[in-house]
Amino acid sequence: MRKVLYDRVIPVGTVLLAIIALWYAFAVILNAPFERDQAARANAEISTSQLIANTMRQERPVLPAPHQVAAEIRKTVFEISPTSKRSLVYHGWVTLSSTLLGFGLGTLLGILLAVAIVHSRTLDKSLMPWIITSQTVPILAIAPMIIVVLNAVNITGLLPKAMISTYLSFFPVAVGMVKGLRSPEIMHLDLMRTYNASKAQVFWKLRWPASMPYLFTSMKIAVAISLVGAIVGELPTGAVAGIGARLLAGSYYGQTVQIWAALIAAALMAAILVSLIGVIATFVNRRMGVRT
Repeated sequence: MRKVLYDRVIPVGTVLLAIIALWYAFAVILNAPFERDQAARANAEISTSQLIANTMRQERPVLPAPHQVAAEIRKTVFEISPTSKRSLVYHGWVTLSSTLLGFGLGTLLGILLAVAIVHSRTLDKSLMPWIITSQTVPILAIAPMIIVVLNAVNITGLLPKAMISTYLSFFPVAVGMVKGLRSPEIMHLDLMRTYNASKAQVFWKLRWPASMPYLFTSMKIAVAISLVGAIVGELPTGAVAGIGARLLAGSYYGQTVQIWAALIAAALMAAILVSLIGVIATFVNRRMGVRT
């Protein structure tokens, strides 16, 4: 417990407190001009304490204070029915569904590409450059194209957004797995050849176990970027559900507190997903006898 306290709780808590303090400071700085303008219009003077207090409770602040965002999250998560379109739980589930589908497809695609690249020199030379090049295309530019093309063939709903998540998430998995499948030392590969092992046996008994740490590290990156892809996929479609839809609605009506609540909810969702993969990685490593 002491090790966890000093290695994780205290450092993370310190950074979190610093972020919150800076957040409050910038909320005062950015929201103060509006309060000064209101006081000037009313020909009234406003004290510093009153100015700070007013910046903390503006209805449509430039930068909402942390407690305003926390109150919005509490209201839209715990006080509103999860089936209501005003609930963050409802919108979060819509985005999470496309995130998980895209993440699953992207992970599978990345693993298959990595296996093909490792076992074929031709694919290594021809396919790997294209995989890298694919990530140079801005997702904000390609997302509307994917949505329009899939809509043209009557593919709507969850799948178009999942395809964008797949496009983003397959890359870290493919690159990480290529590195992982090639991580066994030459002497281990030579030993397998000495035992007259087949390619399948070398793969399942040597390459695949050796690649597990790389796979889970890549999956942590992939699941976070899948969430980004799902949210971006909701933006150009005029979606009525999802975190992206929540961001759009807040932008249209100037509800900055709603926008920040959706952003914080998305960040918490990503943190939970990454943590879950970390727990699975720990379990798998222990089952494989890896010492941590």
